[in-house]
Amino acid sequence: MLKGNLRYVIVVLVAVATVINYIDRGALGFLWPEISKELELTELDYAIILNVFTFAYAFGQSIFGKIFDWIGTRLGFVLSIVVWSAATMLHAVATGLTSFAIFRALLGVSEAGNWPGATKANAEWFPINERALAQGIFNSGAAIGGIVSAPIIGVLFVWLGSWQATFVAIGALGFLWLVPWLIIYKSGPDAHPWISAEEREYILTGQRNVETNEVADYAPDTGEILSRKESWGVIMASFFLDPIWWLFVGWLPIYLFKTYGFGVEEIAVYAWIPYFGAMFGAWFGGLLAGNRIKAGWTVNRTRKTVIALGGVIMLLSLLATTQASTPLFAVMLMAVILFGFQTAVGNIQTMPSDFYSGKSVGSLAGFAGTAAKLAVVGLNFLIPVITVNSYTPAFVVGAGLAIMTVLSVFILCPDIKPLKPKTA
Repeated sequence: MLKGNLRYVIVVLVAVATVINYIDRGALGFLWPEISKELELTELDYAIILNVFTFAYAFGQSIFGKIFDWIGTRLGFVLSIVVWSAATMLHAVATGLTSFAIFRALLGVSEAGNWPGATKANAEWFPINERALAQGIFNSGAAIGGIVSAPIIGVLFVWLGSWQATFVAIGALGFLWLVPWLIIYKSGPDAHPWISAEEREYILTGQRNVETNEVADYAPDTGEILSRKESWGVIMASFFLDPIWWLFVGWLPIYLFKTYGFGVEEIAVYAWIPYFGAMFGAWFGGLLAGNRIKAGWTVNRTRKTVIALGGVIMLLSLLATTQASTPLFAVMLMAVILFGFQTAVGNIQTMPSDFYSGKSVGSLAGFAGTAAKLAVVGLNFLIPVITVNSYTPAFVVGAGLAIMTVLSVFILCPDIKPLKPKTA
């Protein structure tokens, strides 16, 4: 089963870790109606806890980007998932705002490692023409996590009878994931004992840019990374794009609770639908990019075309959501929004490996992730202020962010190809 396809086994394992990641982080929102009632917490308390998580997550991206470049992909994932699984379990003993904030901060820092780790694994294990698809498979784990987390958490809550037991149960999933990861992920493709010679050759030779016949072998330090406008293209595109996703990850359960009076069981019925669109968007964006590169398009043309397409889909569907009149119509439109988001984001996330070698990919991915989550912190403070009467202003803000995402790539990344050191 592994012969010739070990790279896809690796990316599926990372996608499964992402599913677990989203189940763990999503539990608070789904269980909040019960938690808030039992502990007498308010929506403002929720916003504070959410922002503590997001702020920790922001800096966790840069921290773990460096950690993954330092200790490697295998051990980096072990460290990340052990800590975040333990942090999830600790939620069960939270008794108020302070304890929830502490455990949420620990969860945020550690869960952040999943993203620079996945980008680094992608750069190491996949040729250029398959990287967007690999990133799409990984990103579909986030979508699948969004799909399955609502029913899983709802069923566990009903079966176990308390939100505390539910946190313990879902926290255990990460420890189970470590078993296949440690067995299968022994090293990168250049030295893995299970990989065939043909697959190793296919991966390594396919990491050359077709247009320039060059491998991204430039591995600058932090200062040099941040001095390149192309790096800032990746960082700013992530800064503008990520809040669109988190508008739904962080606030969809509260939107359904506040707008329609839904409880845990009703939220579980509706909240998975947007992520179904996200799952297909992740696959679509990856397959489309791979198809265009194989058809002879340059990496530059491919990335920009697919990112722009995702931006247009988000823009139109976000504006349409301002007119949604029923919860079902609203979540259906949200599915289209997240389809467009995932179409674009997979190609943005592959850009660090288009510009730099694997020794710097994790670092740039981490910087982009930090910028993205700082933007989400701002959004989380903004949402309670602008949604007093309706969520229409939030969707309008999202439409503006979609435009800025595309402009960041087109203006700051004039040619997406391997970069060379600056000459004196």
